[in-house]
Amino acid sequence: MAAVRDHLLARGPLAERANAFLGKAWQRGWLPPPALDPDALWALAAKPYGARAEAVEHGGRSDEDVADFRERLTRLIAAAHAEADLNPLGRTMAWGQLARVVKNRLAFGALWLERPELLDTPLAPPVIIIGHMRSGTTRIHTLLAADPAFSHTRYCDAYHPVPAPLGMNRVKAALELAMLGALNPWMQSIHPMAAGAVEEELAWLSAALHHSIYEAQWHIPAYSAWSEVRDPAPVYREFIRILRTDAATRGLAAKPRVMKVPAFAEDLATLLELLPEARLVHAQRAHDAVLRSAVSLAANQMAIQSDTCDLTAIESRWRHKIALREERVASALAGWQGPLARLTFDDLNADWEGAIARCYADLGITLTGPALMAMHKVMAASTSGHHHAHAAQLARFAQTG
Repeated sequence: MAAVRDHLLARGPLAERANAFLGKAWQRGWLPPPALDPDALWALAAKPYGARAEAVEHGGRSDEDVADFRERLTRLIAAAHAEADLNPLGRTMAWGQLARVVKNRLAFGALWLERPELLDTPLAPPVIIIGHMRSGTTRIHTLLAADPAFSHTRYCDAYHPVPAPLGMNRVKAALELAMLGALNPWMQSIHPMAAGAVEEELAWLSAALHHSIYEAQWHIPAYSAWSEVRDPAPVYREFIRILRTDAATRGLAAKPRVMKVPAFAEDLATLLELLPEARLVHAQRAHDAVLRSAVSLAANQMAIQSDTCDLTAIESRWRHKIALREERVASALAGWQGPLARLTFDDLNADWEGAIARCYADLGITLTGPALMAMHKVMAASTSGHHHAHAAQLARFAQTG
């Protein structure tokens, strides 16, 4: 049984021990601290490619996209050092994430040099779910992904996106989730995950160093502010390259992909320029409920990686995110002429089947018997899901103030 989460900034016992051990190991010289430095990360990732490293970095990408990633990496690491106040475990986790990002970037470049046709893979018009984190987007995503007429991204595809033989990405994902679950015993209650389960494409944005996944873990306001006003087109061009590659290698290009990332709301205009035939589902929920749940998620992530988290700063950041995303979604949808369905959190709770039927009708898609049967199985399985524990946590925090 998981330890009781008695505070928003609670930390699991294994994370406490791991953090203490790493701090002691660095202090006594048993282990060197990881080199959280752009040049060191590049040198490590580029080593297997030797003289080909520069060509691989540019594989399938424009000079603008290459330069954008380089600048993002430099600025993100600078913000992590200057603002995040990472503890030893946090520094190690940050190094691990960014080392993987750079390694995967070069691996994709090598793949696209070898197989450039992957980048020309035609895509069926996707269904894109937009809405705030904790607004019901995950439930909508999981229900629509159950429809056999659609395709979806799995956790192993999202977080280990470079194609690998023999299903090794799924094995890596399962091991990774086991390790993360041990460090963070409340992770599955806040956002249930499994290696082969439906997953959002957030990691494909983080692969191009979009701020969204990093600001939910680290206090990096300077990087967030800079990235929020920067042209996101290079990030989303990389996202589309990964999407085309995944669709081609998994044989799913002909099926509409159901996708969702809360950060889509910040950059919806750019995303729709790249995917103009998309169908949109807009998830809506009262902002106070969104804020409480978002703060809980971010606090849980940040508390593991820093000993100086500030709940006031976290709440302020997510109030800002909600307002920013509302403004940008309204602007993008003002001129949108394509299919659009709107679903509220309360409607889904009251009558999910009726809400989904209206969604399909608004999108101009037939809701088939097999699709509805698959969705009923999803809802039946969710009655005992981990996410109910998070609702209980939020209720307990509200009572204790």
